[in-house]
Amino acid sequence: MSGLEDCQTQIWLRWLPIWRRNARVWRKLAGPALLGNIGEPLLYLFGLGYGLGFFVGQVNGMDYVVFLASGTVCASAMNTASFEGLYSAYTRMAVQDTWLGMFTAPLDLGDIVVGEAIWGGTKSLISAAAILLVAAGLGLVADWQALWVLPIAFLLGTCFASLALVVTSVSKSYDFFLYYFTLVITPMLLLSGVFFPLEQMPELIQQISAYLPLSHAVALVRPLMTGQAVSDILFHLGVIILYLVIALPIAIRMIKKRLLS
Repeated sequence: MSGLEDCQTQIWLRWLPIWRRNARVWRKLAGPALLGNIGEPLLYLFGLGYGLGFFVGQVNGMDYVVFLASGTVCASAMNTASFEGLYSAYTRMAVQDTWLGMFTAPLDLGDIVVGEAIWGGTKSLISAAAILLVAAGLGLVADWQALWVLPIAFLLGTCFASLALVVTSVSKSYDFFLYYFTLVITPMLLLSGVFFPLEQMPELIQQISAYLPLSHAVALVRPLMTGQAVSDILFHLGVIILYLVIALPIAIRMIKKRLLS
């Protein structure tokens, strides 16, 4: 029985070498890569938070910069994972043929895709942690319960990396990703309560946002960072997990069809 359990553990962890390989490559350029991942979110935080916040004042009983900080963490997790699952994964799949080279090891293509998705979640975790640290230094974080934001950022990142890998599976070039960002990522960024409270949106927008994984992440992260009570935890987590468990098998199946058929 012990040998069977060890075998099962090895099968479940076969994605780990892919994760380690990506981590080693990223570590060589960690400084510029991290700056690129958190630079734009911090510009939003400072530019909109303090600039626009001067005119807006308070939103939902808190300063606008505090309101925006939690949304910025979620948006950064989404964008970081999406970029990793699109541009970086496509490069390894179609340009460098890195994935095909991995077949010399005892790996299945599913292991590679799972490793890529979890690596996307890891990069989201790193990005969210950096922004959370800056926000805490600026006094925009209420207390230590904000640390629960980190596993949420990892889950959200893995979810969006999986969605991005579905797009990568059908992409013929880097240009194709512009459609995904324009038609999916940008509208989700604007309709998920990152910049504006959903309660002030038209009823139709609120109904649409209820189906978006980013809005459910914001619903969890914002109270955690502002010291408020978190409600409907299982529901919000369930929506994000649902997107993940649907997208990841689809990505695996479509990438297998593309590379192995």
